[in-house]
Amino acid sequence: MAQTQQIGQNRRIGQSDRAERIERIERIDRIEIGQELGEFQAVDPVVDRMRALRSAWHPTDGVAVFNRVYLTVTEEIGHAIEAGGFADRRAAATLDVRFAERYLAAVDSLATGRPAPACWRPLFHSRRHPGVRPLQFALAGINAHIGHDLALAVVDACRILECAPADLEDEFDRVGDILVLLEERIREELMPGPDLLEIADPLTHLLGCWSLDRARDGAWLAARSLWQLRGLPELAEEFTERLDRSVGLVGRMLLTPLTRP
Repeated sequence: MAQTQQIGQNRRIGQSDRAERIERIERIDRIEIGQELGEFQAVDPVVDRMRALRSAWHPTDGVAVFNRVYLTVTEEIGHAIEAGGFADRRAAATLDVRFAERYLAAVDSLATGRPAPACWRPLFHSRRHPGVRPLQFALAGINAHIGHDLALAVVDACRILECAPADLEDEFDRVGDILVLLEERIREELMPGPDLLEIADPLTHLLGCWSLDRARDGAWLAARSLWQLRGLPELAEEFTERLDRSVGLVGRMLLTPLTRP
C-alpha cells in the first residue's frame, strides 16, 4: 500500500512539473514584444534588459560574461535590421526578440526561485566557480542559447508570423552568420593567451569538442522537427525536454574546471 501511494505521489509530482513547464512555455508565448514588430525598434526592449543585467552583475560573474557578449550580438542584429540587412524586417525582428526572450525568461526563473531550463543550469550553477575560465562561460551560454533556445524561438516566430520554418530560413541563416562572427570575436577577446597554442592546455582540447556550426545545424533540425510535431503536444514536449537535457549535458562538459581554485 505504501509503495502504491509513493508511486501515485511521484506521478502527481511529475504531472505538476510537466504542467509547470507547459505554463512557462505558454507564458513566454504571451510576452508582449511591442506593436511595431515590423520595425527594428522591437529589439530595443530586450537590449535594455540585457544592459540592465550588465550593470547589475559583477563582470567576472559567468552569466555576466555571456550576457556581455550576447548583448553585443543582439545590438549587431538590431543594427543589421535597421540597415536593411534582412529582406523581411518583421520576420527578423520577431525571430531575434523571441530568441532573446528565451534567455531572459531563464534568468527570470532563476531570480524568482523557479527551476530554469536544464540547458542553462550548468552555467547558473557554475557562474562563480574560480576554476572556470571566461571563455568557457561564454561558450556554455552560447551552447544553451543556440542548442535549445534558438530551435524554440524559430517555432515561436512561426506561430506569431503564421508561417513554416522554411519561410524563416533566410533570417535564421543571417542570424547564424552574425553568431559565427560573434564566436570568433569571443575567442579573440577571451583567449587566455599564448598558452592556448600549447597542445597540452586542456582548454585547447575542450574547445575542439564543440562547434557553433554543428550547434546551429542541430537547432535548425530541432526546429523543423518540433514544427512537424506541433499537432502532437505530448510528443513535442518530450522532444523539447530531451533536447533541453542533452544541451545541458554539453554545457556541463564545457564548464569543466580547468584551473585549481
